[in-house]
Amino acid sequence: MKLYSDFAPRRTRQIVADIFALVAIGAWVWLGIMVFQLVENLSDFGKQMEDAGAGFRKTMTEVGSTLGGVPLIGGGIRSPFDGASAAGAALESAGQSQQVAVFQLATGLGIGIAVVPILTILLLWLLPRIRFARRAGRAQAIVNTGAGIDLLALRALATQKISALTRVDAEPMAAWRRGDEAVMKQLAQLELSSSGVRMRD
Repeated sequence: MKLYSDFAPRRTRQIVADIFALVAIGAWVWLGIMVFQLVENLSDFGKQMEDAGAGFRKTMTEVGSTLGGVPLIGGGIRSPFDGASAAGAALESAGQSQQVAVFQLATGLGIGIAVVPILTILLLWLLPRIRFARRAGRAQAIVNTGAGIDLLALRALATQKISALTRVDAEPMAAWRRGDEAVMKQLAQLELSSSGVRMRD
C-alpha cells in the first residue's frame, strides 16, 4: 500500500489534508470529553443527596435503636425514627439514581457530539485516502515488475476519461491493439499519474 503520491503538489495536499483531519478528529474528541465533564459535574447534587440521605438514615437508625431499648415505651418511641430512617434511605436512593441519570446523559451527549463529526470526517477523508493507497499500491507493484507498460495502458483505457485518452491519440484503443509503444507509454503514464506513481525511466 502506498500512502502518498510521488508528485510533490498532490503529496503536499495529501499531507495537509491528513494533518487537518487528524487535528479535527482530536478537537472533536476533546470537545466531547469537555461536554461529558461539564454535564457530569451536575451529579454533585446527587452525591450531596446521597450523603445527606445516608447520614440521616444512619442517625435515625441509631437514635431509634437507642430509644428502642427504653423499657416499656421503647417500641412506641422507636417507630417514628424507623420511618424517618426509611425516608433517609429513600433520599439516598434518589441521590444515587440522579447520579446514574446524569452520568448516562453526560455519556450520551459527549459521544453524540464527538461521533457524528468524526464519522463525517472519516467518510470524507479516510475512505478516499484508502482508495488512493490501494490504487497507488497496485500501480506501484506493476511498475516494480518492470514489464507492465501494456497492462498500465490497458488500465488507462478502462479507467480514464475519454477526453484524456483522445489527447494522447485520436484512436487510443487501435494504437494499443497495434502495439504503438509511444502511445502505450503515454497511456501508462496517464494511468500512473492519476494513481500518484512516477514511471521509471
